Amino acid sequence: MIPLFIALLHAGGVLPLGLLQRLDDVLYDARLRATMPRTLDERIVIVDIDEKSLAEVGRWPWGRNRLAELTDELFERQQAALLGFDVVFAEADESSGLKRLRQLAQGELKDQAGFAERVGQLGSSLDYDAAFARSLQKRPVVLGYYFTSDREGRTSGLLPPPVMAREALEGRPIRFTSWNGYGSNIEQLARAAPIAGFFNPIVDGDGVVRSIPLLAEHRDRHYESLSLAMFRTLVGLPAVEPGFPRDGTVSRSYQGLESVTLRLGQKTLSIPVDDRVAALVPFRGPGGPAGGSFRYVSAADLVGQRLPPGSLKGKIVLLGTTAPGLQDLRVTPVGETYPGVETHANMIAGLLDGKLHVRPDYAVGYEVVVLVLAGLTLAFALPLLSAAKAVGASVAVLAAVVGLNLWLYLGAGLVLPLASALVMVLTAFALNMSYGYFIESRSKRDLANLFGTYVPPELVDEMVKDPDSYSMAATNKELTVMFCDMRGFTKMSERMEPVQLQHLLNQVFNRLTDIIRANRGTIDKYMGDCVMAFWGAPVETAEHGHLAVKASLEMANAVRRLNEEHRVQGLPEIGVGIGLNTGMMCVGDMGSQVRRSYTVIGDAVNLGSRLEGLSKAYGVDIVVSETTRKIAGQFAWQELDRVRVKGKEQAVAIHWPLAPADWLEPAQVDELKVWGTFLRAYRAQDWDQCDVLLLNLRRMNPKKYLYELYSERVASMRLLPFDPEWDGATNFETK
Repeated sequence: MIPLFIALLHAGGVLPLGLLQRLDDVLYDARLRATMPRTLDERIVIVDIDEKSLAEVGRWPWGRNRLAELTDELFERQQAALLGFDVVFAEADESSGLKRLRQLAQGELKDQAGFAERVGQLGSSLDYDAAFARSLQKRPVVLGYYFTSDREGRTSGLLPPPVMAREALEGRPIRFTSWNGYGSNIEQLARAAPIAGFFNPIVDGDGVVRSIPLLAEHRDRHYESLSLAMFRTLVGLPAVEPGFPRDGTVSRSYQGLESVTLRLGQKTLSIPVDDRVAALVPFRGPGGPAGGSFRYVSAADLVGQRLPPGSLKGKIVLLGTTAPGLQDLRVTPVGETYPGVETHANMIAGLLDGKLHVRPDYAVGYEVVVLVLAGLTLAFALPLLSAAKAVGASVAVLAAVVGLNLWLYLGAGLVLPLASALVMVLTAFALNMSYGYFIESRSKRDLANLFGTYVPPELVDEMVKDPDSYSMAATNKELTVMFCDMRGFTKMSERMEPVQLQHLLNQVFNRLTDIIRANRGTIDKYMGDCVMAFWGAPVETAEHGHLAVKASLEMANAVRRLNEEHRVQGLPEIGVGIGLNTGMMCVGDMGSQVRRSYTVIGDAVNLGSRLEGLSKAYGVDIVVSETTRKIAGQFAWQELDRVRVKGKEQAVAIHWPLAPADWLEPAQVDELKVWGTFLRAYRAQDWDQCDVLLLNLRRMNPKKYLYELYSERVASMRLLPFDPEWDGATNFETK
């Protein structure tokens, strides 16, 4: 709820956060750039007072005679439909010298015969302002001017007539952009072309031009922008009226207009505006002659009549500049040196298309509703969800907020606040995760710390999802235990340096431990050259027997590969003996106050230890009990014997896992069939058949020690009389 409360304070203007406003601007800029059409608008042409023009015609300002020639060229030879000036003619043009000549005719040269008369004859040709005024008269021309704000409220030139009377606002305190000074065109030109518009943009707090006021206020009178004035000229100069909300639900103290309405007879056109009676500039693409949004024509080419006649027929023409020295380059969302004249071209294009994006007057209400819905959803949902689901819920809310905002932007042209909702959602998620980490996950971290040294990280990750289901308290469970002992370790310890022996032992343990952990096993302890592990606790695993057998096969193969490396390096080879048993065991945290460990105890554990010792006796690397074999499955087995180990009266069958069941070759399958027949003959005390079968087995696999062992047994037992009480088991009295 904290992020929601702060976001609502920002939205309501109680605690405005400049960072969120800047972020909203950045998001708007990104949306604008992503959705710009980036196509050429052939209706509008920009006549550019560029560097080329300054080099050919001369530095600015040019003589008004040049501008008169340029105007005549545009309307007479090029047949333009409308001309707008993004420059102001605030001072009289004295470049012809006419003023000085008149002073001389009335002063020191007044007695010069014919001088005053000659000056009078030259007056019409040397009065450049008059010539320019004549070229503007009765033509579709819109002049430009600017407003200023300073302490003294300086003014110059003649303003055009206001386009909307104060009385039309019905006393409502509309928040117009207001200025107290202006710089307009000289009276002679202003009367020749009475339609004019200001070209001031609105510069946001970050110095970026994003919008232009369509109407502005000066001394309680309301004037139109250059782009609106040109649009009105194109559509027949309709009257300008304020557009109030129509449903009558808004009080008279409401400080905004819904739109600027243009009325021509019975026809009306509503242009949506924001609370400053401004509209966002609908930028079409990157600016400048290479931007591709509008055609640029160098003013020098027009002055020099290098453009074919009729090239601009029916075009809307804007006269402006891209020359850096004339300081009409703006920072905009689509460029840091964007020609100011092109902002007006974009606005005119947007007015013609009826596609102006606007920040509506109800943006605050929209922002509050979105914040409340999204904030309450997260406030009530996040505490009830797991971390993964909390991420999903936050992403879903974020996607809904962004999706709704983009849909309104693309479909209705509405620019609505987004930053506060985004920051609120992300902050709420971050706080929830932080709370979960620092408060709720304490028990999970304790559990992870407790089991982390025994259990693979993957199992710890499963445990922390439901820490209450796990503890170190002792309990009885069916588990599978493994004892793995290295063969030849004692002999190696006598021949190797301690450090070298330590390195070798660590190398072996690292490989074996990685395999155990990869198969979800829990390391119980290391005992000299032996490692003990078990499966099925603390995380219950239904296939604990299968995983234990799989791990034992991989460990045996890993030792074989390690021995190949040792042979290359000249190091001693090692052997391995592994015993596996499944049964009920007591598992839990056991030990003294000085030292404790998470371990297993019980008869089933002792049997697993005994089986590991039998691996050497049978010449195999893995010995598995019958109980483990039954639950493991999916492997090819060779039964080794039935044994009765020390401390156990019950005989148990022991097996050797050869490989996964589908890995056996046909010859191995045949060998196992013969071996099964041999065991039946062996337990039936049919020694003659045993000899024949063993002969065949030793031919199939002459290197297998198991067949040599049983050959010796058969030879010994042949000397004994037939024993009807013998169960075929072998007794082992040593551990």
